[in-house]
Formats: sequence, structure tokens, C-alpha cells
Amino acid sequence: MTGWRIGYAAGPSWLMDAISNLQSHATSNPASISQRAALAAIIGDQACVENMRQEFEKRRDAMAGRISKIKGLSCPKPEGAFYLFCDISKFKMPSGAFAARLLDEAKVAVVPGAPFGADSHIRLSFATGLENIAKGLERIEEWIDKNG
Repeated sequence: MTGWRIGYAAGPSWLMDAISNLQSHATSNPASISQRAALAAIIGDQACVENMRQEFEKRRDAMAGRISKIKGLSCPKPEGAFYLFCDISKFKMPSGAFAARLLDEAKVAVVPGAPFGADSHIRLSFATGLENIAKGLERIEEWIDKNG
């Protein structure tokens, strides 16, 4: 349920109380439709979960494999996320500037790493189809070849 911002936690009561206190003051409640969708995801048929896991694995592997071939980029392969955290340090550019230039000049949206404490990285999502992933990475590679 990428992007629905639904989650749950389990643990010792002292920890759950602290989490509950923090959450009640830091975030709002999810919309009722999100809550219903989460319930269906938890109690419904789980076959689609494995199908989607396999699809995300294909997307992750395709993106990581392609990034490893682009001059100046590198990234570890995530084990549980739907994005890659790509090292751009060889470009000697803050992640916000790098992301802005990719958007303006290559028409590819990425997330700067600075808000995550890593200004030498960008975040690339693979929560889209393989065709979009290939097109975006092709544009990134062309932009790097031109501006690298």
C-alpha cells in the first residue's frame, strides 16, 4: 500500500505508550478509506502480496542493475524499501541542486538525500512500471553524459 501512510506496531506496553504519545501529537489520523483498505489488506487474500513482492523485486533489480552501469552513480540494493538511495558524491553537488537539475533538464523527479541526512545521495522510487524506470534511467544517463 505504497503511499497510504498506514502502519502498526507491536511491542512492550511502555514502548507502545511512548509511541502513542508521540504519534498523537505529531501526526493526524489516516482517512477512513485508508483504514478500510488497510483492513482489507490484512485480513484479505494474501496471494496478491507475494505477486507484488515479486514485481517490486524485479523493479528493484532492474533499477539497481542499470544504476550500476551509469558512470558516477552507485547504490546498495535495498531489502525492504521501494526506493534506492543512490550515491551522487562524485558529482560534487548538493542533492537538492542535483535533483532540481534532473527535474528541469532531464524531466526526471528524484528526492534529494539531504532531508534524510545524506546530502551526497538521491532517492529514486521503483513504485512504477519497468517501462517508466527504464525511461527515467535513460534520461538520467543521458543527462550525466552531457553534464557529468
